[in-house]
Amino acid sequence: MNLYRSTTSLYTLLLILLCAFCGLSTQAQSQPSPKHEVRAVWLTTIGGIDWPHSYSNGSATSIERQQRELTTILDQLKAAGTNVVLLQTRVRATTIYPSAMEPWDGCLSGNPGKSPGYDALQFAIDECHKRGMQLHAWVVTIPVGKWTSAGCMQLRKRYPKLIKKIGPDGYMDPENMQTGTYLADICEEIVRNYDVDGIHLDYIRYPETWKIKVSRTQGRRNITAIASAISRRVKSVKPWVMMSCSPIGKSDDLRRYSSRGWNARTVVCQDAQEWLRTGVMDALFPMMYFRDNHFYPFAIDWQEQSYGKIVAPGLGTYMLNRHEGNWPLNVVTQEMYVLRSLGLGHTHFRSKFLTDNTKGIYTFARRFNQTPAVVPPMTWLSSTLPDAPTHFQQHKHASGEVTLAWQSADAAHLLYNIYASRTWPVDINDARNIIATRHTSQQITLAPKGNFFYAVTAVDRYGNESKPLQSVEGAGARTSAHELIATDGLLKCDGYKLTLPEKPSTLDANVVCIETMQGKLMTSLPYRGKYADVSKVPEGFYQLRSINKRGITHRLGFFMVKRR
Repeated sequence: MNLYRSTTSLYTLLLILLCAFCGLSTQAQSQPSPKHEVRAVWLTTIGGIDWPHSYSNGSATSIERQQRELTTILDQLKAAGTNVVLLQTRVRATTIYPSAMEPWDGCLSGNPGKSPGYDALQFAIDECHKRGMQLHAWVVTIPVGKWTSAGCMQLRKRYPKLIKKIGPDGYMDPENMQTGTYLADICEEIVRNYDVDGIHLDYIRYPETWKIKVSRTQGRRNITAIASAISRRVKSVKPWVMMSCSPIGKSDDLRRYSSRGWNARTVVCQDAQEWLRTGVMDALFPMMYFRDNHFYPFAIDWQEQSYGKIVAPGLGTYMLNRHEGNWPLNVVTQEMYVLRSLGLGHTHFRSKFLTDNTKGIYTFARRFNQTPAVVPPMTWLSSTLPDAPTHFQQHKHASGEVTLAWQSADAAHLLYNIYASRTWPVDINDARNIIATRHTSQQITLAPKGNFFYAVTAVDRYGNESKPLQSVEGAGARTSAHELIATDGLLKCDGYKLTLPEKPSTLDANVVCIETMQGKLMTSLPYRGKYADVSKVPEGFYQLRSINKRGITHRLGFFMVKRR
């Protein structure tokens, strides 16, 4: 890889910069948000700076208070469209879960090494999954805290040659092969014991204060060996767990833009883009806490070197705070628009600055993420679609609530996305139709305002989504189908006679075809008069298509044949 890499054409670059500096058009800002997009936050536990803000001494009251703080944050994040929570799990050789390898971090109980009386990681996973959000265990790798801290002292005692002191702090030696093995052990412990959706590696690089005596090429090999050891171990246990890291926000110097001496690849030997190419990583969350020319050209570089994998750059949301950078709001909001235009996700650093609505960023995020989004599937790991759910049932309660239920042959390994629309069939590619993501059970109760059609898809752990099961195809939907016909525009059919739509003067078709929803031809009839005889067509739902002499077809609508 060349040190100075090209970016997109100068024209494209200038166009994106113009959008960023001069403001995006009203049209761009009003476009529906995409269905597939990572919208993440880093939720920091060190010192309780994001969470928790109270200590748990093991009593029911203190545990409940601490847990309530987290659920409040998660409710806010969900309302802002967040679908990935990067939760700091290994803090500084300390953990927020009961580990056989490292002591409890003091952020939960107020006393390092002391249990808060519950498993905070398990609680966070359960609460994120209830809300359809992914939880990735954020593991701080090389730094192990102050030299005299509990985690660092324990590691020094067990592995005296593994920890190096720089100033008042301890660091795992990136040039010692034991570092990769130990960190792989930590990550394996998490993956084996918890249903995390990802392992997110932080600070997997040489410390900037480390006097690197090996060549930069060898330095990159050392860090890559650590990342590879962790990735291999995680994938050997659960291959669907997303591997990611947070590299320095500028991968390297670009042809037209210097990184000003601070980049991932050359300065700290972090070859993150190569990790995407070789499959060591599935996703990157680059720490792009910059603005203007320090942001946009490097964002393009991440996109160009993504190799079809996931990239969700970190935004300097904390820089909106007057005690940090005091940035104006539009610095971050324009960056969000540009990242979306590049097909990239976005990640807020940190959660608290988002949920505190610093300079209005939370208000903006709710408007920006006007519809839910699902995390893109990891098709490079598996591209096999799961089977669609079956046996749709729909029950409308006297209260107006609607309960949907379905079945699946592989229920233990699948999640479900639910969609609703006033038109049928429900378009699952339109994010505006999403009403629930990563639902864990085969039933959901909704409180719709009016009559809707519904669709359910199965989602595997790689994010692959099945074809939809449409509500009107199941026997359970027939009870309410007559209401839906009256309000949602199906062609009128009494079970024997189908009312044909009036043929436009511009349509030269003389034949209509009746097809199943899977496209199987049932019969063809002349396209003339007001009615078509469907008395020999079996009961079910069908689509009506026109066809002319050249074989050109147009879908005219949908109808139901029902005789009972």
